[in-house]
Amino acid sequence: MASLVSSSSSIISRLTLLRKPSLHYSIKTLQKFQGHRKLSKLILPFLRASTNYVPFSSCPKAQTANSFGQDEELVVLGIETSCDDTAAAVVRSSGEILSQVVSSQAELLVRYGGVAPKMAEEAHSLVIDQVVQEALDKANVTEEDLSAVAVTIGPGLSLCLRVGVRKARKLAGAYALPIVGVHHMEAHALVARLVEKQLQFPFMALLVSGGHNLLILARDLGHYIQLGTTIDDAIGEAYDKTAKWLGLDMRKSGGPAVEELAREGDENSIGFKVPMKQHKDCNFSYAGLKTQVRLAIESKNIDASIPIASAGSEDRRARADIAASFQRVAVLHLEDKCERSIEWALKIEPCIKYLVVSGGVASNQYVRSRLNKIVEKKGLQLVCPPPSLCTDNGVMIAWTGIEHFRMGRYDPPPAACEPEDALLDLRPRWPLGEEYAEGKREARSLKTARLHPSLTSLIQASIQQQP
Repeated sequence: MASLVSSSSSIISRLTLLRKPSLHYSIKTLQKFQGHRKLSKLILPFLRASTNYVPFSSCPKAQTANSFGQDEELVVLGIETSCDDTAAAVVRSSGEILSQVVSSQAELLVRYGGVAPKMAEEAHSLVIDQVVQEALDKANVTEEDLSAVAVTIGPGLSLCLRVGVRKARKLAGAYALPIVGVHHMEAHALVARLVEKQLQFPFMALLVSGGHNLLILARDLGHYIQLGTTIDDAIGEAYDKTAKWLGLDMRKSGGPAVEELAREGDENSIGFKVPMKQHKDCNFSYAGLKTQVRLAIESKNIDASIPIASAGSEDRRARADIAASFQRVAVLHLEDKCERSIEWALKIEPCIKYLVVSGGVASNQYVRSRLNKIVEKKGLQLVCPPPSLCTDNGVMIAWTGIEHFRMGRYDPPPAACEPEDALLDLRPRWPLGEEYAEGKREARSLKTARLHPSLTSLIQASIQQQP
C-alpha cells in the first residue's frame, strides 16, 4: 500500500501537470535550484513569459509559441510504452531529432496473436533501461544535458504505461529534471508540426491506430473538439485480425501485411458492407466488418494455420481477394466519416487548411492515397508524418513535451528517492477533447471510457483559474 505522502504527491502532480507555474512558484523553484546551472537557466524563460500568456483563441491562431524565450533551446527525452513497443528519443526544440530508438515486440505478437498486457509489460521492463540509454548515446548527450523528460501517461495499457512512467520519474528525480505527462493521441497529432513547419492551429486530425480511431478539430495546443471516435473496434484492430485469419506474417504487423497481399487481389470481388452507412455522425465501428471477413474466410475454407507463403496459387488468390475487398471497405468507412467531419469542422473554424493523418495505420499508402482525394475535394491539404513517425515512437512524445513545456505545463522534478510503491498518475482511458454536440452517441463504450476528464477540459479549467 502506497504511503499517504505518495498519494498526496500523485494528486498534486495531476494538478500541476496542466497549470502554468505562477511567478511565486517559479521564483521559489529558482531559489531552490540556484546552485544548479541548468535548472536556473531553464526557469528564467518562464519568469519572462508568465506575464504575457496568450489564451486559446479562434482563427487566426494565437501566437502562443512566441511566449517562450526562443533563444533558450530545449533538449527533451521522450519515453513511450503505451502498448507493445518500447521507444525513446531525444529531440531539440528546433525540431532536430537527435536520436530515435524503438524495441519491437513483434515476436510476442506472433506468439500470442496480439498484445498480451502482462507479457508486454515484462518485455518493456526488460529493455526500457537499454532503450533509453541507447537514445541518449545516439544523441551524444547525457542526462545532465537534458532540459526535461516527457513520457506517455495515457491512454494505453496501464501495465505498460507504468513501466515508462516509472523510468521517466526515476531519471527525472535523479537528475532534477522537470517531467511532462503526455497524451498519446495528442502526440500523434502534434508530431506533424515537427515535420511540417507551416502547420498552424486550427487544423483537423484523423488519428488511426490499433486501438483508436479519432477525428478531432485542433483549435490550439491542448484545445481539441472530438468530432468522432471508435465505438467498438478500431481500424488497426480490424487489419490485425484480418491478417491473422488470412495466415499472414504478423511480424510486420497486420496493416502492412494486408496492404501487401491486397495488391494481388480484386477489391471488388467480395461485397462487404460499409459500416454505419445509415448513421449521420462521425463515429467508427469495425466489429461488423471483422465478422463479415471471418465469415468470408470460412466460406472459402481458408486454413490460417497454413502460412501465406505455403498457400497454393488458388488459395493465395482467394486470400488476396479478401484482403483487397476488406481494405477497400475499411478505408471507405474512413472516407465517409472524414468527409462529414470536414464539413462540421469548417462550420466551427472556416479557416482550416490542413487535415493531419497520423497513427500506425497512416503509414498505409492505400489509406493515404484515398484520403488525399477526399481532402483535395474539400479544398484542404493532407499532412502525413513519415511512416517512422506514424507508428508509436519517442519522437512524438518528446516533441509534444516540448510544445507543452514552452507553455509552462510541466511537473517539477520528482523526489530522487521516490518509493517503489508510490502512486503513479496513469490514465489508461483518457479522452483527448470534448465531444462535438452533433457527434454525441449514446454508446456504452463511450460512457465507460471516460474514466478521466479529457485533456482539453483539464487545460481549459487551469487557464480559467489563472489570475
